[in-house]
Amino acid sequence: MAESTANELVTVGRITSVYGVRGWVKVHSYTEPMENILQFSQWQLQVPGAQGGSQWQPIEIDAGKQHGKGLVVHIKGVDDRDLAAQYCQRDIAVSGSEMPQLEDGEYYWHQLQGLQVVSQFDGSEYQFGQVQRIMETGANDVLVVRGGADGRERLIPYLPGEFITAIDLDAGVIHVNWDPEF
Repeated sequence: MAESTANELVTVGRITSVYGVRGWVKVHSYTEPMENILQFSQWQLQVPGAQGGSQWQPIEIDAGKQHGKGLVVHIKGVDDRDLAAQYCQRDIAVSGSEMPQLEDGEYYWHQLQGLQVVSQFDGSEYQFGQVQRIMETGANDVLVVRGGADGRERLIPYLPGEFITAIDLDAGVIHVNWDPEF
């Protein structure tokens, strides 16, 4: 993992609502599998009203478990429903240094978001814009790219070796083989 990524906070989930009357909250995890969020030791919670999630406060989770199709956690020192409600609708982040190392050629979604997408197609080069987000479709992930010269939004399947020809994190560019008409 790049040095700058290791020191950055990575959003890994969101506290959505209260659960019960003893201070537990429901968590929507962005990790795969979802219970991996419970393995991170140092959670940071977005400060309410912070522009772009730039302000964070540490919180300590003293219990967490799978409940139905989701997760519930208990924040240390939060023992009633009203106090727990103050933590709802806030993003959860962890230090990039806590993220497991990936094999060469593997990337976390947050590493791809914001990268410029350039297509080499039929001998010409096209600037498609930036990766805005990544969608999970079941068959394969899809890059949502916007902001190129033509202003169009493009959905490009994340299929390395087929449509994704190269990823250069240092240069901030994803090279693709994609028809600009699509």
